Amino acid sequence: MKNIYLLTLLAISLLSFSCDNDDAEVQAKFAVPVIKSLAEIRDDVAVTTARQTQSDGKIYVAENYLFYIAQESGVHVFNNSNPATPLNIAFISLAGVHDISVKGNYLYADNFVDLLVFDISDIQNITLVRTIENVVAFFPTYPEDAEFYDYTVNPTGDEIITGFAIEMKDRPQGQALIMAGDALASFESSNASQVGIGGSYARFQINNDALYTIDAYKLNVFNISDPVNAFFDKEVYMTQWFGGGEFETLFIQKDILFVGSTTGMYTVDAEDEFNPYFVSGFSHATACDPVVVFGNTAYITVRGGSTCGAIEDQINVIDVENIANPTLISTYLINEPYGLGIKNSVLYVGCGANGLKIFDASNSANLTLENTYAGNVKDIIPLDSHLIVVGDNHIKQYSYGPNFTLTLISEIDL
Repeated sequence: MKNIYLLTLLAISLLSFSCDNDDAEVQAKFAVPVIKSLAEIRDDVAVTTARQTQSDGKIYVAENYLFYIAQESGVHVFNNSNPATPLNIAFISLAGVHDISVKGNYLYADNFVDLLVFDISDIQNITLVRTIENVVAFFPTYPEDAEFYDYTVNPTGDEIITGFAIEMKDRPQGQALIMAGDALASFESSNASQVGIGGSYARFQINNDALYTIDAYKLNVFNISDPVNAFFDKEVYMTQWFGGGEFETLFIQKDILFVGSTTGMYTVDAEDEFNPYFVSGFSHATACDPVVVFGNTAYITVRGGSTCGAIEDQINVIDVENIANPTLISTYLINEPYGLGIKNSVLYVGCGANGLKIFDASNSANLTLENTYAGNVKDIIPLDSHLIVVGDNHIKQYSYGPNFTLTLISEIDL
């Protein structure tokens, strides 16, 4: 979201400008809230035949099925029993989906402020069996190119803001400019074998009968022991986390949760699945950073830039043998790292337009770049059988080869 302080400075400068240009008719880009009622959102949930998408997304794998989570659009379901010929078989229409998790015959998905449970035992007849209302925090992303916030459009009753449209309007002056700034300030404050595998940008994880989801500053715990009657158990705020940046990703290894945030990584003991507690953290300057873990080593891609922070792009390798005291082993500088995956001492890193980078990670203190594959790569799931990567509306599947090589076996255009 836009920094409120920058907006305030902009408002002051524009006030000065308006004094000298009272008669000027100048237009500006306004972020106009898109309003929907919760009743409308819930009524729109549907399972349909397969379709294509133009939405950015994530990947998730459960048994022989590949799920593409098209952000704020829906979940595309592929039969991936033969990775060489994946079949697009169904679409779960969810206007507010951002993440999913699967255990056994049930798929869990967010839909703006709700958590939904679907029975997928018959993949040709997916059914919604449970809606847990108003348990997920949702904050629409403020458009980067907007100059002003349209404070005249506000939700009422059971309505929420689901996003923003950019519209050209007359540039506000005087009191209207101040009110636009005040409105924006108010808006901005306001693992069993049956469990599937998400990429490094996952925000949902399952631990036995507990489903964990993360919001910006808290961990949500759901009891899914009886999926048809799943319920919200608790939210976990930890004082050690306050001031520690927004939570972005969630990774689980055995009964330890690894939370990637904009300022570092946190470790959480979830041995008591319904009572997870903070253990420790590893901090860095503000940046975007998913995390994956293998054995006693965690790998974090740290990406700076306009929306992430000023830190230099890098991979941090962390010793987590003692989760109470994570320590830095090494740092590797790299351009534009996004998601990553680790398998058999080989580290795979998606570097956006810079492609897929393959590292020898057998020596944690000295990552060695061994190979690069062209393409746009944002996230990765390294399975035992093969590698799956996702870019902008595109999925590639590779078989593993010798000497850090891969062989393309299929592509999916979404």
